[in-house]
Amino acid sequence: MKLPFALDLSGKTVVITGAGGVLCSMFAKAIAQMGARVALLDINEAAAKQYAQAITEDGGVARAYRCNVLERASIEQAHQQILSDFGPCDILINGAGGNNPRATTTHEYYFEGDIKREDIKTFFNLAPEDVSFVFDLNFLGTLLPTQVFAADMVERSHCSIVNISSMNAYTPLTKIPAYSGAKAAISNFTQWMATHFSKVGIRVNAIAPGFFVTIQNEKMLFNDDGTPTPRTGKILAGTPMGRFGKAEELIGALQFLIHEDAASFVTGIVIPVDGGYSAYSGV
Repeated sequence: MKLPFALDLSGKTVVITGAGGVLCSMFAKAIAQMGARVALLDINEAAAKQYAQAITEDGGVARAYRCNVLERASIEQAHQQILSDFGPCDILINGAGGNNPRATTTHEYYFEGDIKREDIKTFFNLAPEDVSFVFDLNFLGTLLPTQVFAADMVERSHCSIVNISSMNAYTPLTKIPAYSGAKAAISNFTQWMATHFSKVGIRVNAIAPGFFVTIQNEKMLFNDDGTPTPRTGKILAGTPMGRFGKAEELIGALQFLIHEDAASFVTGIVIPVDGGYSAYSGV
């Protein structure tokens, strides 16, 4: 993997949640190339181990840990293991999150009769527990790991936190009300934390990816035969660069935000990486 620019993180311990996924496993690989010790956390321990092994085989230092970001005890157990293996956390990347089909409506708009339908997902039959799951996975899945790992950072210099927001936080997408609301909360929470930790040497920022193909969204973007869905057509029509982002195209923003010199006075911001999606009005 070619990094946008050189950044030496030797001696740093970087903790990444959701590291068994497409984007955060890529973050882990890039961070390892910068010389850091990387802790890959995911509820899917097998996936995290696979990526950690690949990093190790490439000469990096990485280890996988099973972690449920919705359970404080699970996070604390991983924390203690990381302290023993690598030492205290210097940089936390809160990448765990995502949507769930149970909290996704079938239609983009309300159609007459939807209120009575039970054969599809409508706004009126979204279950509170399903909405709560998506919101908790994103919001509590950021809050709880930060509570645990920020304790390593307080009163230490050059520590930072990077949250993963979304373009949903700026303008909600159709069909996914819970995910859109949760990511809006992440952007707001990033600003809150940036202020809260501003006196103790912890910078807190976020990246808001536009449209990238991941395991979680590929079924919405492509049919089983590989052809694009109508939703993909609408997405690309609304993205001036006319394509999906590549995971590696997030690395530059990440490097900037964790750079102790380049971003020393940067905290509380959310950087869109979206191919111009947020700039385009549709005409």
